[in-house]
Amino acid sequence: MISRKHFLKTAAFGGLLPFHNKGFLKSQGSGVKPLVVSTWEFGIEANKVAWNILSNKGASIDAVEAGVKVPEADSSNHTVGYGGFPDREGKVTLDSCVMDHRNMAGSVAFLEHIKHPVSVARKVMEETPHIMLVGEGALQFALEQGFEKENLLTAEATREWENWKVEAEYRPVPNIENHDTIGMLAIDAEGNLSGACSTSGLAFKMRGRVGDSPLIGSGLYVDNEVGAATATGHGEEIIRVSGSHLVVELMRQGKSPEEACREAVLRIIRNNDDVSELQCGFLAINKAGEYGAFAIREGFNFAVSVQNKHELVDSGYEL
Repeated sequence: MISRKHFLKTAAFGGLLPFHNKGFLKSQGSGVKPLVVSTWEFGIEANKVAWNILSNKGASIDAVEAGVKVPEADSSNHTVGYGGFPDREGKVTLDSCVMDHRNMAGSVAFLEHIKHPVSVARKVMEETPHIMLVGEGALQFALEQGFEKENLLTAEATREWENWKVEAEYRPVPNIENHDTIGMLAIDAEGNLSGACSTSGLAFKMRGRVGDSPLIGSGLYVDNEVGAATATGHGEEIIRVSGSHLVVELMRQGKSPEEACREAVLRIIRNNDDVSELQCGFLAINKAGEYGAFAIREGFNFAVSVQNKHELVDSGYEL
């Protein structure tokens, strides 16, 4: 019997893979700047803050940092920042990165006690010769930079962790908010691109686990000549294909943002015999101001802010 993985590989490379156009939307927004897009419904409020900066001729890097700080500070959001669900040891650990139009980047991973890891990531980019700091070193750096040490484990997150420990089932569920990310991309009035990505990671993950979100090229990538991309979903699968970098390179070859996102999704599908419990999605914008997204399955949506309008858009999906 031919496995699904074998069929998808054969069909894709032979040009026979059918285009499943469920929820398919063409890339939109050509030539309209400034523009900001971000992942998931909580991106609407994040976009509004970013848009205030962009609409006043602010820089895209300032916009994405300010926007991402909104869900980071929201205790009702259990996948980003303060209020995020802890690892299986009951510790909240955060991952974040930023990248600007100069190809400069900063990142933190396995960071505890700091509410706004996106701002620490920007400090890494601007104040150190490095790109990534992790764990205790990232915390030490944050404190040296004046960030306040806080308890990020809320009462609600504690209750959920205590409930989880009863069975301790380590099993991500597609489109359930236990592994979602705020990924934000912006192009400012000057035509410069920037991006930011932040998460508390997989709920009740193994201690020390880091996903795609803080990894430049996986959770986020920006090339000011071409475009920018971000990712959400099962981080391990996104890392395996260097997902966001892949999307940008596909746009460099001439694909639209949504076409590039779909190709990255298909590569993940081809890597797995069983994708029944797998969800990954990509969101991208290009230098022209077009945007698009695509996911493995239905359920991924993204926020768009342009011309002072804010809307939530359902992503295209394959299965």
